[in-house]
Amino acid sequence: MKSDMTMYLHNAWNDDAAQGEAPWPIDYWLLGSSIMLLILGLIMVGSASVSVAEKQVGDPFYFLWRQLMFTGVGVFTTMAVVRIPLRVWGSLGLVMMIISVGLLLMVFIPGLGRTVNGSARWVSLAGFNMQPSEIVKLFCVLYMAGYLVRHEEAVKQSLGGFIRPLLLLMVLIVLLLLEPDFGSAAVLIVTVVGMLWLGGVPASRFTVLMGLAVALLSALALGSHYRVQRLMTFMNPWDDPFNSGFQLTQALIAFGRGEWFGVGLGASVQKLFYLPEAHTDFLFAVLAEELGLMGVMVVITLFTILVLRALRIGRAAERRDRPFAAFVAYGIGIWIGLQAFINMGVNMGVLPTKGLTLPFMSYGGSSIVVMCIALGLLLRADYETRRDDRPTQRSTYTPW
Repeated sequence: MKSDMTMYLHNAWNDDAAQGEAPWPIDYWLLGSSIMLLILGLIMVGSASVSVAEKQVGDPFYFLWRQLMFTGVGVFTTMAVVRIPLRVWGSLGLVMMIISVGLLLMVFIPGLGRTVNGSARWVSLAGFNMQPSEIVKLFCVLYMAGYLVRHEEAVKQSLGGFIRPLLLLMVLIVLLLLEPDFGSAAVLIVTVVGMLWLGGVPASRFTVLMGLAVALLSALALGSHYRVQRLMTFMNPWDDPFNSGFQLTQALIAFGRGEWFGVGLGASVQKLFYLPEAHTDFLFAVLAEELGLMGVMVVITLFTILVLRALRIGRAAERRDRPFAAFVAYGIGIWIGLQAFINMGVNMGVLPTKGLTLPFMSYGGSSIVVMCIALGLLLRADYETRRDDRPTQRSTYTPW
């Protein structure tokens, strides 16, 4: 089996290289919006982290230098991923899911797992903190895309084909909730449900699945004291503005101070030890204070363009009979759009507080690199779809 797998990957790479003489088509809207988000994220991380970096390590640009390094690694990774045929990713679905389970288990190993603010969401390796949940979301999208292609008829017609991927998903959800990481669990559930719907799950089963997902998320939200407290705080953060409602009230103050055009880049007051996690989860609030409503609208527009282009790539791939490319693009579009919506909603006080980063912008190596890999996959899907106008044969290699 190992030799068959090696030969398959070798042939996939060489087949692609043989067709690589044509000019490389690029979706400039997708690439441009992503680059602008990365650049804007670098600017805001530098601005939002000056005070906390000076206090913690004595270097006001400490987090900016690290974010620049993460972005450089991410850009290099994007360039590498774009060169890998999607067939390679499609053949590694189960391997990626096994790795996902292993990564989520690592956070509970003493000496490897790192706990911050009561949550064990990080793995410490060589002086860097990796957040496995970011990698797991990407791997789950790729696995589901492959599963929907290999078991298309079973997903549409049989209950077993519909339930099997959900059982594996539940393993990941349980591990995420043990950290606890309710936000990533919610994003994963909605992304997979969306992909199943696009994969042709009958309306009756989809309705039942949506009901079960809502019931599960509601039970999880109400089954923990701290989550109930967050929900109560979200309803009226001003009831306890110096304790449970502190983050949200400070974020709302930042939005209020920003008005139309902001107080000016670098002039935020809320980032000066008032707003916790100003350069990570609440970066959007600092942006709103410094750049105002106009800056907020620019960010929302860029994410809208990115998500719409991802869905367009998925639709084009579906029409050209490239189902794996289509589901990858659909899954990434749903994932990025949902996570950006939740982060911005939390910052604006329209959603309960959740520890989710703003894609392409928030500080963090795991998030930046994984988002850049996702961008590379979208560019690759677009390239393969536009490269060959002929309907392609689906891969018959199904090692698992």
